[in-house]
Amino acid sequence: MEQILISACLLGQPVRYDGRSCPFKCSLIDLWQTKGLLVPVCPEMDGGLPVPRPPAEISPGGGPGVWAGTARVTTRQADVTAFFIKGAQAALDKAVACGIKTALLKQKSPSCGSCRIYDGSFSRSLVAGMGVTTALLRQNGIMVFGEDQIDQLLQAIAHKK
Repeated sequence: MEQILISACLLGQPVRYDGRSCPFKCSLIDLWQTKGLLVPVCPEMDGGLPVPRPPAEISPGGGPGVWAGTARVTTRQADVTAFFIKGAQAALDKAVACGIKTALLKQKSPSCGSCRIYDGSFSRSLVAGMGVTTALLRQNGIMVFGEDQIDQLLQAIAHKK
């Protein structure tokens, strides 16, 4: 089986904006980790942001808009788009170096969200969309799934065999 890119926070690493993790409890993930099949990334840290850090959201347009230059990633105090772009590129570079074609990333994240992200208003409102890293990975042919899409991930892996 090929390696899978995975959000470090899903493996229990305390890299989230609030200094916490959000471990994804799944026997398959545990098995894959034991076999060395998971390659953890935290695009926000790899982009140069600290832990903890202020929460960030993407303006309307999401990750694809960031790459098109029409959307920005901001905290309540600052534009952090450049950090998100740098971190997304680092995640892509790692995936390419490892021959990775599949990723399991954290939903709702402005980097890793694959189906839902916060709307940019800091009102905790979710919208359909994807984060900056997910958009770049998908533009480069890497399939990205959220932790709530483990069944679809398994189907994609089975289909590739």
